[in-house]
Amino acid sequence: MRQLRGQERVITANRQTSWAFADAFVAEDEALHRARERARELGLRSVSPGTGAALRLLAGAADAKAVAEIGTGTGVSGIYLLHGMRPDGVLTTVDPEPERQQFAREAFREAGFAPNRSRFIPGRALDVLPRLADGGYDLVFCDGDRLESLDCLAESLRLLRPGGLVCFEGVFADGRTVDSAAQPAEVLRLRELLRAVRESQELMPTLLPVGDGLLCAVRRG
Repeated sequence: MRQLRGQERVITANRQTSWAFADAFVAEDEALHRARERARELGLRSVSPGTGAALRLLAGAADAKAVAEIGTGTGVSGIYLLHGMRPDGVLTTVDPEPERQQFAREAFREAGFAPNRSRFIPGRALDVLPRLADGGYDLVFCDGDRLESLDCLAESLRLLRPGGLVCFEGVFADGRTVDSAAQPAEVLRLRELLRAVRESQELMPTLLPVGDGLLCAVRRG
């Protein structure tokens, strides 16, 4: 038994090393580094490089022309999404803090994107999303208030075209999602989100172990 436990520790260490390597596999440019630094100055948590690369890949695979982002931050995830989208694609990004969106606007410009590639809407996600067009989006990326996750899922299903993607960032909650100890309401809501996505007949889901967990699902036709 002691030998088996030792092997398990080696496997766990190797897995953590592999995950860290995968998360840092794609190099980031100066525009992304500056956007990350702005986020740190504001006390915000940005998507990891691995999560960003996954979002870019998914946007590219979907040949996305219209993407909705919940949680602008300082533009880190937006830059990745724009890099994956079609050259004529438009990112609609929603955040309750206009100051953050101004930083993101500057970050997009530094990354080389024309102003018409993005649309900034200040406000709470659940106030803004109902105003967006039904079936008008190829991908919806959710990185907002975890307590609103289930409501954002419902809105995302309405916004997505058949075959479109919905993605939720941070569903591991630093490991608390699978921790059996008592957890705060936001973690309980994430567990409900995971269950709802997994059991939905409208969605084809997967959970990617990048960053703090990226929950993705395709809306069936």
